[in-house]
Amino acid sequence: MVMLLQDAEGPPMLCDLCLAQVCQSLSSLCSMRADGSMSLIWAPVFPQETADQLLNHMAAKEILNDTTVGIFRNCKELRLRRASIQSCPLSAEAFRLALCPHRLLELDASWVSGGLTGADIVSGLASNPECRSSLQRLSLNGLRMDWESLEANGGIHVGFSSLRGLRMLNLANTDLNDAALEDICNLPHLETLDISCSAISKLTALLECKNTLRSLIAHRLRHLDMSPAQLLFVFSQLHALKHLDFSEDHFSVDDSDGRDGDETVRQLLEGSPQVLPSLVSLDISGRKRISEAAIRSFVESRSGLVFLGLLATGVSSCDFFSTQKSLKVTGEADENQVCEALRRYRDRECFIREALVHLYSLTTDTDKPQPDVLKLVVSGMQRHPTSLHIHLVATACVFNLTTQDLAQAMPISLLSSTVTQLLNTMKNFPNHQQVQKNCLLALCSDYILQEVPFDKYLAAMLVINWLSSHEDPTLQRMAVAVISILVAKLSTEEMAQFSKDIFIMKQLLAIVQQKAMVGVVDSTLKFALSALWNLTDEMPVAARNFIECRGLELYEEVLESYYAEPSIQQKVLGLLNNIAEVEELQADLMEEDLLEHILSLLQDSQVDVGVRYFAGGILAHLASRPDAWTLENELRSTVLKQLHDSIMTWTHLEREMVSYRSFHPFCPLLQTCQPAGVQLWAVWAIHLVCTQNTSHYSSMLEKEGLTELLKALAAHPSTHSDIKGLSDSILSMVEQYQIHEHCSPI
Repeated sequence: MVMLLQDAEGPPMLCDLCLAQVCQSLSSLCSMRADGSMSLIWAPVFPQETADQLLNHMAAKEILNDTTVGIFRNCKELRLRRASIQSCPLSAEAFRLALCPHRLLELDASWVSGGLTGADIVSGLASNPECRSSLQRLSLNGLRMDWESLEANGGIHVGFSSLRGLRMLNLANTDLNDAALEDICNLPHLETLDISCSAISKLTALLECKNTLRSLIAHRLRHLDMSPAQLLFVFSQLHALKHLDFSEDHFSVDDSDGRDGDETVRQLLEGSPQVLPSLVSLDISGRKRISEAAIRSFVESRSGLVFLGLLATGVSSCDFFSTQKSLKVTGEADENQVCEALRRYRDRECFIREALVHLYSLTTDTDKPQPDVLKLVVSGMQRHPTSLHIHLVATACVFNLTTQDLAQAMPISLLSSTVTQLLNTMKNFPNHQQVQKNCLLALCSDYILQEVPFDKYLAAMLVINWLSSHEDPTLQRMAVAVISILVAKLSTEEMAQFSKDIFIMKQLLAIVQQKAMVGVVDSTLKFALSALWNLTDEMPVAARNFIECRGLELYEEVLESYYAEPSIQQKVLGLLNNIAEVEELQADLMEEDLLEHILSLLQDSQVDVGVRYFAGGILAHLASRPDAWTLENELRSTVLKQLHDSIMTWTHLEREMVSYRSFHPFCPLLQTCQPAGVQLWAVWAIHLVCTQNTSHYSSMLEKEGLTELLKALAAHPSTHSDIKGLSDSILSMVEQYQIHEHCSPI
């Protein structure tokens, strides 16, 4: 049984977990038809809503395609009513066979790929007599209609008007033309129509549905060819209209473009209250030449108005709005207006971009956690993955909203999705320095790096690749800091993969050399040394790369030139320890000058205990194999004696100085045949970490069989009393921990 971690958003619903498992196991639950599509081997009759949810899950997980959609050909067990195939790669044939037989109420086929056109969808749905009357909502946002290809391939041109039950139709970002609009306006129940960013030039056809149309979304009609008087006449005849969106993309319009539209809006605002008297919402964001007086007059004459879109109009800061508590406004006057814009304009790049610019200014000095705002920012990034403008500002907003202690008050799941999005942004815009800098700034948080789950291997690779082409000192420091923490968080398998790349080793060593040449002691040097230390931890390939990149010569210089810097020496000796643990690399450390220098550090009582500890570790590993010792035997004897004498003078360390991935490197040192100095260093090291983190290391000792080695060592008649004492102390800690665990309530 697995315990699911909860946060402020709560645990996943059981239904979602079950559907996710079905999605993951589709191949084993299905057989293959002759045409290559899947069919469930066995299935109960799904509750109708569950069938919809399964389709939506498959689409969201990007596994819905011509092969997998085949399971929905079974209309008895999997009955679809509200289907979403948004952005899925489906062919016309797969769509016809799997979805058209269902008695659909709603279909969202926005931005589908795979060759499926709007004409294919309409003709396919119309081929099912039940669908002709049942389908109420249809979204074909982003599709080509392509009636010509359908007819050229022998298909029959069946118009939208054949789907007599339609109440909502979304044809934004399509090649919809005036003739098709005329056909659409013959629908007897049409209430909501979105023709944004289409090729429409005339809106006169809307008069055919003037008594049913309640919502018209006509954003950015660049081909519209009607005078303000003609437009106002059409609007004035739409007696049932409650919602009108006549906004414009202000970024793509110069002063001459859109002038008729702007004039239409001005006349609407300043004109008779008898035109569209029942409006509940009006969106004129991006329109020019709007006055505050006209806005005030319009709002006051329409008491039912609950929403007004004024982003990028210059009038959203009108004082009048402070008295309109029930009126929601999109604009840039305050955070409420900006967030309303981010909520309402999720699919409109121009408005998301504008809103984010203002949000950045509003959140620059924020000290209040705002998870809802962060969620809106991340949603904007996800909706527009290729928009440089959006990601440039959004990543800066993410930094503002997660900096300092703000991240700690956010739900973990939200931070996880935020970091995942930052990594996607780094992948999508590898050569844009400011975007990369913003992502790095947001990532450079101890809390995020230590506590938030995300793909740390991917993050480390992205940051190291970025580091290779940038030398800005501040950014270099942050990048190296991020890498040093991430490397320590990688799994053994990820670390093995990461450490194979000699390019990474060269990058980090170059930074160490750059700093060492000028003798500087700063956080960048320390982070680089930490990263290299972690990179070589029980990773022989990385240790070999280190030697091949002449890291050993560099570290000898650093060891001597930073003699008075224990924090630097400790990290240098820690890495040399990792090399000393690898038997086939020990010969590379057999240099008399190097070992005598390390021995002098071990012996010097004025040197920090942490430095002496790692010096002792190197010497213990090298002295543990007499057959591999290639220097004078007298030096080895001195090393063994000084190990014992020095260790017995060390005081206990309260601070956590080192952590071990495993105790495997200690096994050879704990053999009863080893010299006392070697054994003593090993048991002192184990005792140190067990004292500082008993629960973690006690279970590791048991799992890796070291308790048996310690028992054998403690029981052996020739074992020194100092070693027996430490061994017994470790075994006692393990025993006490196990008793405590067994007695603890479940």
